[in-house]
Amino acid sequence: MRGAMEGKQVQWECINPKYKAKKKNYKNSGIVILNQCKVAIDFTASNGDPRNSCSLHYIHPYQPNEYLKALVAVGEICQDYDSDKMFPAFGFGARIPPEYTVSHDFAINFNEDNPECAGIQGVVEAYQSCLPKLQLYGPTNIAPIIQKVAKSASEETNTKEASQYFILLILTDGVITDMADTREAIVHASHLPMSVIIVGVGNADFSDMQMLDGDDGILRSPKGEPVLRDIVQFVPFRNFKHASPAALAKSVLAEVPNQVVDYYNGKGIKPKCSSEVYESSRTLAP
Repeated sequence: MRGAMEGKQVQWECINPKYKAKKKNYKNSGIVILNQCKVAIDFTASNGDPRNSCSLHYIHPYQPNEYLKALVAVGEICQDYDSDKMFPAFGFGARIPPEYTVSHDFAINFNEDNPECAGIQGVVEAYQSCLPKLQLYGPTNIAPIIQKVAKSASEETNTKEASQYFILLILTDGVITDMADTREAIVHASHLPMSVIIVGVGNADFSDMQMLDGDDGILRSPKGEPVLRDIVQFVPFRNFKHASPAALAKSVLAEVPNQVVDYYNGKGIKPKCSSEVYESSRTLAP
């Protein structure tokens, strides 16, 4: 598959190499629109006190901290593959106002009914606004946010169409504390139209994240159930701090196209053809 801009929507063309080689007039076998990219940010205490310059969440008046650098660099890449450029953005591992109870899936704009932010810049602004109001805490549980996105992806399966595919972008500083639940959540999510991109921030030990990636073997739930397909891509941001945007983009999106194809092929769902998408967008136009 390859991505292409068309108006405000970004579409993945599904290219069949065999058909392309045989047919001169072949364009594609259909398209898939990726129109839901959700962001989740680690606000656990292991990141350090935001008032301390050593913190990955350090509030500097003039320079972006490590999370902002990663969010902007990776987010702008994912933004190109989000059709409406609206990002539901969540945080996990912090005590949040007004009761200051620990939450692992709160909206960083504090609007649970509408957690969407306008573009990556909107996510940045929501992050900067909420950070001083939080108490960084713990533990580092990422299963709840995976389950939240999986719920949306599960509802999409009822359409029986290749129309929405969900991307969850998680930014975290390292070791997670709910590995068993996370493995269970990923195995469940591997049956749904979604992928998870985990970006490691800082210099911690990311061996757990690499295990979730599944590149070194098949990820299994605690009960031994294997993932239906690989849906996790782990990217240590420290390896790309001085790399070109193209190198980072290649790493971040390396596995997503095949993950999309594997899902729909496994379900026997054909991508929408261009004319269907045109008719749909024309019907919805004001």
